[in-house]
Amino acid sequence: MADGGTLFLDEIGELPLESQVKLLRLIQHGELERIGTTTPKVINVRIIAATNRNLSAMAEDGTFRNDLFYRLAVVPLYLPPLRERKEDIPELAEHLFHNAKEKHGLQALRVAPSVMARLSAYRWPGNIRELENVVERMLVLSNGEQVTEEDLPEGLQRIPAVQPGNPLNFDLPEEGVSLEAIERELLLRALDKAGGNQTRAARYLDISRRTFIYRMEKHGLRYDGGDPE
Repeated sequence: MADGGTLFLDEIGELPLESQVKLLRLIQHGELERIGTTTPKVINVRIIAATNRNLSAMAEDGTFRNDLFYRLAVVPLYLPPLRERKEDIPELAEHLFHNAKEKHGLQALRVAPSVMARLSAYRWPGNIRELENVVERMLVLSNGEQVTEEDLPEGLQRIPAVQPGNPLNFDLPEEGVSLEAIERELLLRALDKAGGNQTRAARYLDISRRTFIYRMEKHGLRYDGGDPE
């Protein structure tokens, strides 16, 4: 059915080894055999695969085929977890609230700003699916005209809206600030504090090394052991 188009394979890390062989043949030779036939069929398909597992490590320990891993990893794209994209949480939550209000016929229901603050402070081990479930639960169980902190799940109610040492714990100047400039300065300070070690610098900012490098590249920054540029 995907011939001439794109085939999306979600959770590719869960594919059994015997099925990995068949997928490898498809990628290498562009052909497959339909069930009940003995004649190969040639197809042309673009494959996009997704996983939340470390395929490289799985390839090393033999639970994922090495040759299939390298065939799939032609253009790898890394999507950072929600806890590393805290600046996106308010907009994502607003979008999910809008969808949930339409779904349950609660368009007049409002969301208190303090709720957004606590959602942004949480680490979201379940990522976007957890955020979506929390948003819908709050709307469904809310009794008033506004979703408040009391409607948050118990675990989120215990999370302080502003974590200790959070760089957002300051008053914004009247003239405003540049978010891009602040992020760039934080990257440079973390690099300087870590002596140029990107892994330690990323740990200071509570993000992965891959996300740290991505943000460095976004700002055109490099560090050669002297002053960051």
